[in-house]
This record gives sequence, C-alpha cells and structure tokens, in this order.
Amino acid sequence: MANRIRVGILFGGRSAEHEVSLQSAKNIIDAIDTNKYEVVLIGIDKKGQWHFNEQFRFLLPVTEAALPERSESRENLAVVPGKQSNQLVSLSGEQRLASLDVVFPVLHGPCGEDGTVQGLLKLANIAFVGAGVLGSAVGMDKDVMKRLLRDAGISIARFIVVNRHSPEKIGFDYAREQLGLPVFVKPANLGSSVGIHKVKNRKEFEQAVDDALNYDNKILIEECIHGREIECSVLGNDNAIASVPGEILPNHEFYSYEAKYLDENGAVLEIPAKLTPAISERIRELAIKVFSVLCCEGMARVDFFLRDGEEIIVNEINTIPGFTRISMYPKLWEASGISYSELIDRLIELAIERFKREKRLKTDRS
Repeated sequence: MANRIRVGILFGGRSAEHEVSLQSAKNIIDAIDTNKYEVVLIGIDKKGQWHFNEQFRFLLPVTEAALPERSESRENLAVVPGKQSNQLVSLSGEQRLASLDVVFPVLHGPCGEDGTVQGLLKLANIAFVGAGVLGSAVGMDKDVMKRLLRDAGISIARFIVVNRHSPEKIGFDYAREQLGLPVFVKPANLGSSVGIHKVKNRKEFEQAVDDALNYDNKILIEECIHGREIECSVLGNDNAIASVPGEILPNHEFYSYEAKYLDENGAVLEIPAKLTPAISERIRELAIKVFSVLCCEGMARVDFFLRDGEEIIVNEINTIPGFTRISMYPKLWEASGISYSELIDRLIELAIERFKREKRLKTDRS
C-alpha cells in the first residue's frame, strides 16, 4: 500500500447538477483501485464552500426514488495557489492536509465543468483529470461551441441565441419562422438536460424561455432534429481514441433529466448502436475531430443525431460526462474493452502526463 497515488475526488458544486455529481462521485469511489490510489474526498456544497471528509460521510446511499444528498461537515478547505505541496489548507486548523498528486473533478455544469475549477487547480499547481481551462469553457457554452463547430465545417442544428440583456428579445413568431416547430429551448451553460424544454406552441415557448433564463443569462433556441440519438466516448490527450457508438432510445418525449437520472426505465441504452460499419466509423472519426476542434483533453462524450440513416449532426460535447451506474461514457468504454476501473486509471495517467508536459514549459526568459 506504500507509494499510492493520492487522488482528490472533487464533487458536488454550486450547480443545478449538484446531485448528479454526487452520484457520479460515488460510482468512481466504489470502482477506484484503493491498492493503487489513496482517495481523498473533497465536497463542494451548494453555497460553494469546500469541505474535507475522508470518512465518505458526504455520500448517502442512492435510493430508488432520488439522487443522493450531501451531509454536513465542519471541515472547510481553502486552495492555496502556487504552493508546491500542501495546496489544500484546513480553515479550522484541526487537520494538516498533505499534498495531492492529482484531482479528479466530478463536477457537472457551471462552477465546475466550465473552466473555473480547472483554472483554480492550475493556479494551485495540481494535476487534474479532463479538459483544461479553454476546452472546459468552450465545451460548456453551447453558443460558442456550436459556432466553433460550424466554422470547422461540422454539421450542427440551426439555432438562435437570446440574451437576457439584449435590447430586443427574439419572440415565438421569429423562432417559428427561422427554425420551424417544435423547437428546443435550453440554457447556454448547463447540462444534464436541466432547464431544457421541447416546445410546440406560443404558451410553451414563453414558459420555456422564462424557465431557461432562471439558469443562465444566455439561452439557445434550437431546431428539433428528427433522428436517432447517438453518443460516442473519447479518451486521450494528443492522440485521442473513440469508443464504439451507443444509441439512446428515450421512453420520455426526449432524453430529459428525469430520464437520465431518476427513472431507471426512462431510456434504453443500446450499446453498441445498430449501425453499419461505415456509419459507425464516421461517427468515431467525427467524435475525435470535435474533441480536437474544441481543444479538449482527457475525456469527453460527443452527442450526435443520425438523420435519415446517413446525415450525422453534432448536438454537443460534454467534457465531464456522467459517471453514474447508467451513464453512457463508462458503459461505452466497457463495450469497447476498457473496464470502469481501467478507465479511471487511464484518465489519471492522462492527467499526470499532461501536468508533466506543461511543467517542462519555460515560465521565464532565463
């Protein structure tokens, strides 16, 4: 058990996806090889405070009816930028915390997946799993992401951006004229289908816009693509690889938050997807291209629509995909020959590899 790699599992967060993060973290903790890694739990509550609790009391058992919740801890943490060791400091002074070798962020949504935490960890001189600051920020903002993909010649759904502070709000009539009906209304910076609505008439549209603006100051109105929902997992830094594609067959009207996390029968996951070898290979190649265009590293899940059995349209990228027991990212890799435990190993190795590579860069002119 000597010389184990000290891994901080960072979870929770000040986001509407807080509970999903707890469930993802629990699955990683259950699967990680404790003979190889010393696990340190770092929980972020909904107020944004950081807590340390190595007894795993943050995570309550998952129930049939709901996602887990975070229990209270008196041990608050601060991150000290620039230190070579002991980067985490206990504010209570009750514990001396050793340095971490790597952090595995399992934070979904804003204040965790959008480059903010990645920047903090970079300043604190700590290696971390997943995309860096730029890739995280770009992947989180659906507006910026789609514009970059469009400029790279990658097919996406047509969309309109509405800003809360715009002098003129785009109304239902304009959206219907430009995109047809139904349309999807979604916050620009959120995931897990939180705040997303499929709307078919003026009343639903106005209610959906109001709800989406509860989560973000910028929202997308997007055309509805009638096609198969295909997902593909990507793993790597410079030489990324793609998993076999899988298909989502929702039993709800679309792949909603409830279908993803609360209803075990909310969707059927068909892994691998029933595709021709040619289409499957095109999706895998396009997933790696999207990963590269959006400056991602470590891991991501790329979501597609397959229209008329031939046209591949990119929906979005998720730079910290779910790691719950029904999440596609680990399931796709299992079907591709990489077990859950091995996947964790590879992600940590990629994080340390990037950290060492970046440390070799000069920071002065001497």
